[in-house]
Amino acid sequence: MRFGDGAPVTAYAGDLVSQLGPTFTFQQRDTRHPGLDGARGLAVMAMVIGHTLDAVLSPTVREDIWVQHYWTCRGITAPLFLMVAGWAVVAALGSKPTAARDTYGKRVRRALLLIFLGYLVHWPGWSTVIHMGLTEKMLTKVFTFDALQCIGFALLAGATLLAVTPGRWGRTAMLAVMTVGLPLVSADVRAMSEGLPGPLTQLIGSDGFSRFAFFPWAAYFFAGALAANLLGALRPGVPQGLALLVLGGGLFWFMRGQPQDWGPASAWLVAYRIGQGMMVLGFINVLPRKVSGLLAPLGRLSLWVYVLHLPVVYGWSSYAGLSSRVGPTLSLPAGLGIGLALLLGCALVARLGTWLRDQARPWRTGSTTLEASVGSLGSRGS
Repeated sequence: MRFGDGAPVTAYAGDLVSQLGPTFTFQQRDTRHPGLDGARGLAVMAMVIGHTLDAVLSPTVREDIWVQHYWTCRGITAPLFLMVAGWAVVAALGSKPTAARDTYGKRVRRALLLIFLGYLVHWPGWSTVIHMGLTEKMLTKVFTFDALQCIGFALLAGATLLAVTPGRWGRTAMLAVMTVGLPLVSADVRAMSEGLPGPLTQLIGSDGFSRFAFFPWAAYFFAGALAANLLGALRPGVPQGLALLVLGGGLFWFMRGQPQDWGPASAWLVAYRIGQGMMVLGFINVLPRKVSGLLAPLGRLSLWVYVLHLPVVYGWSSYAGLSSRVGPTLSLPAGLGIGLALLLGCALVARLGTWLRDQARPWRTGSTTLEASVGSLGSRGS
């Protein structure tokens, strides 16, 4: 094929590339971090199977030593989701000084979507709302605060702070203060929330309310953002993975030597889980790309798998879920089978939904998705 003067198209393309410089490419760059989607995929797998087992395993099976070990390991799932979300937000900013301000509106919209979906999956139904009336008890039930809302509010706070904090070192200091400060003040802030309206108490945190309150759970988001900011100069993959393994292993080892406190507002527990989360991220990063890539497709669908599986397991509105229809009656193999089937089914539905969305909006195909820039999600298990 030639233009009117007879020069081939390839010659024009070559001239254009030479003028734009060696970094120019006609192909869209892959801006996704090679380890983040794999970490999300591992976390969402543990989340769905963990929720299913929690809903259907019989009390006798729960007492098994291996199941108890699994419950202990499962506690990293929600912190890992939050850390990946924070990492993804900072990694997406790149080196452009004004990136945080330029993308602020998009971040706010995504945060509001996460908060809306988080409250939606806990909707108790109109019959419950009408029966309870306009009371604080009803508002507390309608505005049940869970991990997805925590990610949304953390993203909202993080995007705002990143947009107003100048310079790389200023951003580093801000993220460090939030990572360390939130757990340290959580016990006092939660104590001061006593007597506030139920929805606000759940957000802030108080004994007997949300297990994923902003204080101290948002610290995991800022810890992931801080790690991304500090390690951004390293190449994704093995270099970043080794750094994460060293930092996470050192923090984990140090915290194991400190007095243990497994309370809901424990600063020790937050640091302990951050160390574990960094080691998991490091392990996924050092894996060969072909191995971590097996989990990546599931990681990219993690938000929608989260939204889809919760009503199936725990019910939604007036529809009963597995926890009510089956109850704690099954053996471990049966529970694992149901969990894997649910994971596969939700992933297929989510993939079909994203495909239909892409067909309806072809101009958006290939753009960064919600899961890529926000991270994903949380879990009921802790």
